[in-house]
Amino acid sequence: MKIAIMGAMPEEISPILEKIGSYKTTAYAGNKYYEATYKGVELVIAYSKIGKVFSTLTATTMIEHFGATKLLFSGVAGAISPSLKVGDLIVATKLSQHDLDITAFGHPYGYVPEGAVFVEADKDMIELSKAVALEMGKSIQEGIIATGDQFVANEERKNWIGSTFNADALEMEGGSVAVVCNALNIPFFILRSISDAADMDASFSFDEFLESSAQESAEFIIKMVDKLVN
Repeated sequence: MKIAIMGAMPEEISPILEKIGSYKTTAYAGNKYYEATYKGVELVIAYSKIGKVFSTLTATTMIEHFGATKLLFSGVAGAISPSLKVGDLIVATKLSQHDLDITAFGHPYGYVPEGAVFVEADKDMIELSKAVALEMGKSIQEGIIATGDQFVANEERKNWIGSTFNADALEMEGGSVAVVCNALNIPFFILRSISDAADMDASFSFDEFLESSAQESAEFIIKMVDKLVN
């Protein structure tokens, strides 16, 4: 087993690298990958940079070039569901791409022929996350996460995404990572800590809470790895 741990921004993986301590840095395909051994299991860690294209490239590289057999994503997201507040954790049950639109040809939003509107995350790791949350004394919410190449800071757009995809949170990488892992038969788990409410105050909230929210997500991911290697 080789576990990939992925984020989109440096802030999302730096707490993980600090926890790991010692690692080898490899430059590949315009990015840096951090390889380490943790409790006898090989890890490859990277931040992709923001957006679906970069996250697709990074996830594919981690699997095809570095040989990852499981992928865990740690990061932040904007809340759609009113039950989610800043700092809360959400585990994706399935993911969609809210900005994928060929409705002109009679298809639903988020769908392309031979594809699907939603990609489901690994059920075993979702179950494992419940045990981790219990041990850590944290509450986690399961839900649908919508992905798009947009930082949403608009109430109308947020509500449209929520109603169209029944989504609980939105971000900019999870849906594309899900497509890659699904295509390559790699079990994946996507965890997000809420950094903003995807409304007109989102950019302010995001900057303020990015570091603390990323830390919350990273700590949980490390506990997930602990469970996977034991």
